[in-house]
Amino acid sequence: MDYPGGDSDPYYYYGDGDGDGNETGAGGPCEWQPDWEVSFSLLPVLYMLVFVLGLSGNGLVIFTVWRGPRAKRRPADTYIGNLALADLAFVVTLPLWAAYTALRFHWPFGSALCKLSSYLVLLNMFASAFCLGGLSFDRYLAIVHSLPRARPGRPRAAALLPLAALWVLAGLLALPALLLRDTQVAEPDNLTVCDMDFSAVASPRHERYWAGALSLGTTALGFLLPLLLMTLCYCCIGAAVSRHFRQLRKEGEKRRRLLRIIVTLVAVFALCWLPFHLLKSLYVLSGLRLLPLPCALLALIARLHPYATCLAYVNSCLNPLLYAFFDLRFRARCRGLLPARPGARARPGPGPRPGAGSGSSTLSGQTQKSELHSLATKV
Repeated sequence: MDYPGGDSDPYYYYGDGDGDGNETGAGGPCEWQPDWEVSFSLLPVLYMLVFVLGLSGNGLVIFTVWRGPRAKRRPADTYIGNLALADLAFVVTLPLWAAYTALRFHWPFGSALCKLSSYLVLLNMFASAFCLGGLSFDRYLAIVHSLPRARPGRPRAAALLPLAALWVLAGLLALPALLLRDTQVAEPDNLTVCDMDFSAVASPRHERYWAGALSLGTTALGFLLPLLLMTLCYCCIGAAVSRHFRQLRKEGEKRRRLLRIIVTLVAVFALCWLPFHLLKSLYVLSGLRLLPLPCALLALIARLHPYATCLAYVNSCLNPLLYAFFDLRFRARCRGLLPARPGARARPGPGPRPGAGSGSSTLSGQTQKSELHSLATKV
């Protein structure tokens, strides 16, 4: 985060000082406070850990989803694959940001990589949130409007149109990073930083308003609205699942397990991104003089913000687990990628007993086969 006279603000921050290079708190101009020294060694390690886990996890998701036959690909698979693609596009930039932090916010990679890597990170934030929102809405349609019958297949073009729209929208919303981000020489250390430059669109007196509008806009469109959509959809899903289980007089444990998964999916997304957006918004609102904060609190926010960013990065590692590996069918397809053991033979299992359940996606041997359990674990 750009603290006056200190380190460069990272790609995600659109805050600004008072136009003269000084941050203003509730009691007047604030003196610059340096970052914690441990951050310059700890943060690069965390970035690289996310890079390794995110690259392997999302790579496996993409390979597994797109390797299967198109005819058997579910709408949820398409959303999961695009979500993994967005996360993968982001994690490949992490070595650059790790080096940037290790060099105490010195960018040696040139203007083109500054623009491109900043654009990819912001594109990931929007595309991931939109994919999760689209996935939750797809599960809402699949479960709430399909119980107790399975939903008929949709034309492929109709399934791909929302995905194309969300990628176009995410690409447009991320354009400020591509157009306004550039390398600059920062005082007093003469370091080359990868920073926002509003000089082409605003005068120095109005830069703070451009910065504040962009920052708060990314929070609203890239976090609050998708989270609201996810919450509404999963609340409706939870209510529908509860009603359906009560109608079938099933044990409460299955109902609680499905509802627990749904709550976990929403909660992890919110918990990973909430500190990031909260700290950023507090800092921006203070800079706009809409929420004056003491200088000590501003300094603490500036120091904590990189760690909140790391927590947001972790969401790109958790997405393959939360949105794919909860799916029993997906896990079976992953196991199918492993080479068969020599001499191993498939042994036929015993047939289903009359009146007994025959699988995790079968509600009862006495009732019609339903994809409810499978659908509810694909959200």
